[in-house]
Amino acid sequence: MRLLVRFMGFLFAAGTVVFLVGVGAVAGLIWHFSKDLPDYSQLQDYEPPVMTRVHAVDGSLLGEYAKERRLYLPIQAVPKLVINAFLAAEDKNFYEHGGIDYTGMARAGVVYIQNYGSNRRPQGASTITQQVAKNFLLTNEVSFARKIKEALLAMRIEKTYSKDKILELYLNEIYLGLGAYGIAAASLVYFDKSVNELTVAEASYLAALPKMPATLHPVRNRDRAVERRNYVIDRLVENGWIKQADADKARKEPLAVTSRSNGAHTFAGEYFAEEVRRDIFERYGEKKLYEGGLSVRTTLDPKIQVMARKAMVSGLVNYDEQQGYRGAMSKLDISGDWGVKLAEIKSLSDISPWRMAVVLETSDQSARIGFQPSRELGGAVSKQRETGIITVDGVRWARAVQGGTKGKTPTAVSQVLQPGDVIYADPLYKDGQPVEGQYRLRQIPEVSGAMVAMDPWTGRVLAMVGGFSFDQSQFNRATQAYRQPGSSFKPIVYSAALDNGYTPSTVVLDAPIEIDQGQGAGVWRPENFSSGKFQGPVTLRNALRQSLNTVTVRLAQDIGMPLIGEYARRFGVYDELPNYLSYALGAGETTAMRMVTAYSMLANGGRRVKPTLIDRIQDRYGHTIFKHDQRECRGCDAPGGWKSQPEPQLIDRREQVLDSMTAYQITELMEGVVQAGTATVIKEVGKPVAGKTGTTNEAKDAWFVGFSPDVAVAIYMGYDKPRPLGKGNAATGGHLAAPIARDFLKLALADKPAVPFKVPAGIKLVRVVSKTGMRAGPGETGGTILEAFKPGTAPPDNYSVIGVADADGRMPASQQQQPDSGFFMRPGTGGLY
Repeated sequence: MRLLVRFMGFLFAAGTVVFLVGVGAVAGLIWHFSKDLPDYSQLQDYEPPVMTRVHAVDGSLLGEYAKERRLYLPIQAVPKLVINAFLAAEDKNFYEHGGIDYTGMARAGVVYIQNYGSNRRPQGASTITQQVAKNFLLTNEVSFARKIKEALLAMRIEKTYSKDKILELYLNEIYLGLGAYGIAAASLVYFDKSVNELTVAEASYLAALPKMPATLHPVRNRDRAVERRNYVIDRLVENGWIKQADADKARKEPLAVTSRSNGAHTFAGEYFAEEVRRDIFERYGEKKLYEGGLSVRTTLDPKIQVMARKAMVSGLVNYDEQQGYRGAMSKLDISGDWGVKLAEIKSLSDISPWRMAVVLETSDQSARIGFQPSRELGGAVSKQRETGIITVDGVRWARAVQGGTKGKTPTAVSQVLQPGDVIYADPLYKDGQPVEGQYRLRQIPEVSGAMVAMDPWTGRVLAMVGGFSFDQSQFNRATQAYRQPGSSFKPIVYSAALDNGYTPSTVVLDAPIEIDQGQGAGVWRPENFSSGKFQGPVTLRNALRQSLNTVTVRLAQDIGMPLIGEYARRFGVYDELPNYLSYALGAGETTAMRMVTAYSMLANGGRRVKPTLIDRIQDRYGHTIFKHDQRECRGCDAPGGWKSQPEPQLIDRREQVLDSMTAYQITELMEGVVQAGTATVIKEVGKPVAGKTGTTNEAKDAWFVGFSPDVAVAIYMGYDKPRPLGKGNAATGGHLAAPIARDFLKLALADKPAVPFKVPAGIKLVRVVSKTGMRAGPGETGGTILEAFKPGTAPPDNYSVIGVADADGRMPASQQQQPDSGFFMRPGTGGLY
């Protein structure tokens, strides 16, 4: 008995020693691993990389920019269903344990012993808190050391932060595949829904992803993904978080995902979105753009953008088709599965409803075509094969081009298309309706161009088209292409004259002119478009209406190129305008954005506008960090509500770059260009529109820039590598660019009333003879118009002509060009300068 007692005492003592040694060892391990634990207090100020989102004026999503696609959601905004799904999949006892699930750890230990030596990855037993510790503070290293640190951190995090805070961090940090971080981004990427719209099946699938997002790919590993999703659904039922009937319905639901693009989401807004991205990058840098969680409200009006793109693309395509058919894009071997081969060819993704196709067989009457199949989310080519028919009506435009000349109109499809031809096609329309199953041959235009539509009162860019296809070329011709504006620059010259003593009735000589350019540069003889035809004395109104070059040159000589250069700077058309007379005819290079901005200042009464694509930028906390509109609103804040106080006032301190009366005068002159000048096609709009066409030397660029009281627009058409657009009237701005503007303005102004341009205070409207500009006699109405005059000016009483030599045949001194300006009078020109 005594021996037994002593033995028991020995065992107790030994056990005590072992226990104390174990406790000491554990304490030592804890001390050892606690020495270099990361500072978990940083979680309090955690700011995860959050994507920047760009929206149009109506709130529709225009684009998203991120290195990690993440939207941060506070836990209060996460639906209970989504929370329960993740708890069921990852940590059902989350709200009960203190950071470590000992039962789970024991289970994982047993599995580890069973699999020892099998090279299998150990089964995890991490709680959500442990995953937060690992994801935020540790690495993914598979080791006992990392697990010990993870457990220690988890316990400390549990003592410091609430369960809801820990869960919020977890749900916003986890990677869920397809580039999505956090549940908000994953919900959009997989299902194009907000988290509040997720079904039981969808929430369960997202909850299944954290441990193995690549393995549970919804297309490549659909069966395994569905199996794991259903497992989460079963756990929801088991925990009493959903009803059995809801679970049965969810299991039957197919795993259907909606692929969500990472580019521009508003159709036709790709150039605009990229311009905004560049702007934000320049303002705030790369980190703020891709990780700052900015909310950007742009000026883009999606409806107007679609109208602009439709008009611009139609204009480019119509011109290109008139040049003839250049042939198939490439050839394809159509033996075997043509769909897989066709899918390998890069097609433009932003020219819907155009689709790439291959010709399968042809006859005189028709050709059967097969459309490029789509790719599924996993990258596999869809097995669906869609075909259609192109009839003679669909190729009638496609005259062959040989040696620079166009052949005859095709009478058979086989004259145009052959089996294996890779082409583009879109639905064939007759009487405004698509013909079922029939398509029209298309070709990507070689010619390009740009359009910008702007609110002339604020400078807000409502629409922008930078070319035919952003997918084809990301070069934004609206902002990056510097082209000669031609005669569309003339209103700036005329504005400078009207602002400095001239009137719309001022008469200038339209006659041949020679300019000695000096220093062996030869003689420059500017000509009107109708070469050889001159009208003699003409008013400024008629000269601008007919776009007379000789008159503009004489006017530029009279007022001086330095003054014109100053006005060009004011309007932002050029930064520095050389003192050469040819620049008065638009020989310098500028952009469509600059031109529409300049014309907007004419439209709004001479107030400076700064073009902008962005209305407002907010940071991730909702604080406004940029606002375009800098006007002061006095009385807009009404504490306590409306109490019959005076109406709020907008204080506009923008610079007046042009006298408001001058702005109205030039507007009236350009309205004459539309009514009876080079832009008469614009009359079809049926609303007040002022504008000016432009055609450069050799017709390499065709322009129209103009405005209504509501919108300003600039359009140019030209080849990226400039070459003539044609010859004669067919290649002018009035023939090529103005019809595009007409089609756009018809759509954009369809629901706008026909409001005339506002007459500023002080302007006098006097009836004059339209041909001479002199005051009309009493009762005289035929051939007369109402002309706008400033106070202190009036119609001329005698016929004084700028550009006529004095009695001895010399140019008046007041009209001579100074030698340092770069222009010299050529001797012996008889005073015609």
